[in-house]
Amino acid sequence: METVDEIISQLESISESLNDCAMSLLSEAIREGHSERPPMEKRISQARRAVEKALQHLRYG
Repeated sequence: METVDEIISQLESISESLNDCAMSLLSEAIREGHSERPPMEKRISQARRAVEKALQHLRYG
């Protein structure tokens, strides 16, 4: 069974991966001259915020 600390570590890694992916999508959109955020980036950012919220709950109750 995983400890809470291990789960926190995994969630931190997931949050970083989601952030990297979102930044990559934004960079690509800028390079291509788009003026709006890509829909997938919006969904990824929303998922990252949900992971961050979960982390807050686990860290601080």
